[in-house]
Amino acid sequence: MNMNSDSKFMQRAYDRANFARLIAPPNPWVGAVLVTLYGTSFEGHTQRPGQNHAEAQVLEHAGPQAKGATLFVTLEPCCIDAKTPPCVNKIINSGISRVVIGVQDTDPRVSGRGMELLREAGVEVTLGVLEDEITSQLKPYLYQRRTGLPFVIMKLAASLDGKIAAPDNTSKWITGPEARQDVQNLRAQSDAILVGAKTVQIDDPGLRILDINAPDGQAVREPLRCVLGKAKSESKVNPCLEYSGDITEMLKDLASKGVLQLMVEGGAGVAGGFFSEDLVDCYVFYYAPAIFASNSALPMFNGENTGTIDSLRRGTIDSVVTLGSDIRVTYIPDRRGNN
Repeated sequence: MNMNSDSKFMQRAYDRANFARLIAPPNPWVGAVLVTLYGTSFEGHTQRPGQNHAEAQVLEHAGPQAKGATLFVTLEPCCIDAKTPPCVNKIINSGISRVVIGVQDTDPRVSGRGMELLREAGVEVTLGVLEDEITSQLKPYLYQRRTGLPFVIMKLAASLDGKIAAPDNTSKWITGPEARQDVQNLRAQSDAILVGAKTVQIDDPGLRILDINAPDGQAVREPLRCVLGKAKSESKVNPCLEYSGDITEMLKDLASKGVLQLMVEGGAGVAGGFFSEDLVDCYVFYYAPAIFASNSALPMFNGENTGTIDSLRRGTIDSVVTLGSDIRVTYIPDRRGNN
């Protein structure tokens, strides 16, 4: 096969991985395509935790036709015993002759070792096909495995002048239904959602996922609900995890619980705290066509983080999307650390 056909089949594997996005975590959402010596192809993606990984899925479909075939997989095959046997062993035992991999796993238990075992067994390995696209697709997983911290998304909905609530704290549904549905999609992709105790006290959010189903037709898993501070026993957010103290220690604890992506939904004090500690990897701003024009209206961030123009935090606008009458701006900050 040439590089053009490699890219074509890897694109199909990439597309299959999207089917796994809402069901695979805390495992990575991986897609695979197996092409036999006779040109027949089989496709698969990672199933729910404890079930088949993408590689095992296509090998089951292919059966004996896997001998001499080429396997395209978006992530380096695993080589560790967990809830399922190592995929590397299944690949070697199947008689596959070549494996084409999108990106190397950043999990230190796997990173490079999966490819090494395949090569030692005489399997030809090619790495880096559609690497940029797949790195972006798997960003929360790769980041968490590399840093030991969840990938943090900060979601904020505001008026055009950057206000999230009226002076009397009323703020429900600044944005329209299309933007709110998009927030549900973000929640479904996240493993945990965090709000501050003041938000729980004022808005009493349930932080549930509404009107989202997984591609297999089953309900999506509910993310962990987290509160920075204390929630009253009657709060809708319960049952929840309550945290206090150092935010980084909280993130480490969430990562140990399998959280790959944390969605922070506010309020302004929590947003300011995460900003101050430089712990946000991606901001998603939803702007409504509305203006408060009031000094008393609540801003998106509380705190005194920027004292001069030279200390202004900068980054990159990743995308701007119209959602009904609102707009969504995705912003990637320039991180001060090495993450």
